[in-house]
Amino acid sequence: MANVLCIGAGYVGGPTMAVIAKYCPEHQITIVDINPERIAQWNSDDLPIYEPGLLDVVQEVRGRNLFFSTDIDKKIREADIIFVAINTPTKTYGEGAGRGTDLQYWEQTARAILANTQKKNVIVVEKSTLPVRASAAMDRILHSEQTNTQFEVISNPEFLAEGTAIKDLNDPDRVLIGGSDTESGKKACQTVADLYAHWVPREKILLTNVWSSELSKLFANAMLAQRISSINSITALCEKTGADITEVSHAIGMDQRIGSQFLQASIGFGGSCFRKDILHLAYLCEHYGFPEVAEYWDSVVRMNEYQTSRFFKTILTSQFNSLAGKKNAIFGFAFKPDTGDTRDTPALLLCQKLLGEHAAISITDPKALKNAKIDLADMEGDITFEPDPYKAAEGAHSLVLVTHWEEYRQLDYQRIFESMAKPAFVYDGRNHLDHQKLFEIGFNVFPLGKLPLSHLE
Repeated sequence: MANVLCIGAGYVGGPTMAVIAKYCPEHQITIVDINPERIAQWNSDDLPIYEPGLLDVVQEVRGRNLFFSTDIDKKIREADIIFVAINTPTKTYGEGAGRGTDLQYWEQTARAILANTQKKNVIVVEKSTLPVRASAAMDRILHSEQTNTQFEVISNPEFLAEGTAIKDLNDPDRVLIGGSDTESGKKACQTVADLYAHWVPREKILLTNVWSSELSKLFANAMLAQRISSINSITALCEKTGADITEVSHAIGMDQRIGSQFLQASIGFGGSCFRKDILHLAYLCEHYGFPEVAEYWDSVVRMNEYQTSRFFKTILTSQFNSLAGKKNAIFGFAFKPDTGDTRDTPALLLCQKLLGEHAAISITDPKALKNAKIDLADMEGDITFEPDPYKAAEGAHSLVLVTHWEEYRQLDYQRIFESMAKPAFVYDGRNHLDHQKLFEIGFNVFPLGKLPLSHLE
């Protein structure tokens, strides 16, 4: 039996350790965090994050071989394997501000491990998204003082998609484990591989050097975000020429060299990874003397911001260039469905722009209203938060769909139309709704990458 510790009880640490506990009942798994409120939530049935299927797994293993604690130092002393799954945000100050990764919490964690470890051999597993060669820095910190512990630092990046994290963990495309080429490094990688081998086929567990593992995480997110920005880049052209973005996406997605994944037009990507990781990849390229490569990846982020801004301009111009005093019902604030996560959601920039035009906004979302209130707490303007989408739309001049929750397809839009101010507008930022039906009800419908259906022309 091994004592497995995870430092960080967030979107990565919580689900990952719960699934490892499920499939590895002989090991004791403990998750620690400095936030006592978050740990209390993990010890309840009101978990701090929403993820389909997560509560069932936690209830199955909690108290059996999965435990939650705030006593970080004590649990480090007991640990044989330590996963580090802490937040690594983009720097907001100093060198690399706005692009580089802020590693202060990561370094504090490394020093806490060094100060408290008592076991003879300890494996430290990087789970957070980190800059290339961060593991070497971690290794230097862990060996910066005289210690009786032999540390091995390996990289095991996560490739989870929020909303499908439990599915992704149960049946991953691959598990990537990177370590040093020494005998002890290879043994450490094999030890972590043995955890995953309880349920993941060995051919899906890839052993690499540590730097390849770190870069693969950054580059995978950059490639996925690039596909979204690429399809979004031609939505404006589709709207002008009469091409249909859905048909274009379907046609090119059938090309086996391209594939259909991440080719759905949208208001823009969000979440904790894409923007942050692309900016850091660009920063790394610039740092190592490749400005043209950095500019290429920076353009992916700019395209994403442009798409949200262009969507807002459609709302403004179609409503006669005046939004002052008009109510806009925002359907969805999470960056994607089946999660309450609002980190880097395009809804935030959109709301900022709407409030800048003195519009009123009424936000509804099945899971993200709590976080939306926090995100908009410092903004001035007419903002309401309404769990009921029908009430959110009452008296509104427009309905703005930002997050493609499945339940939004099932709403009674005839009822919604009758409750709204006229003319009534629908702006579908995900091409999620039945546009022809909405038009027949009486809405003026503005999809992405398609001609609008308007009664005003």
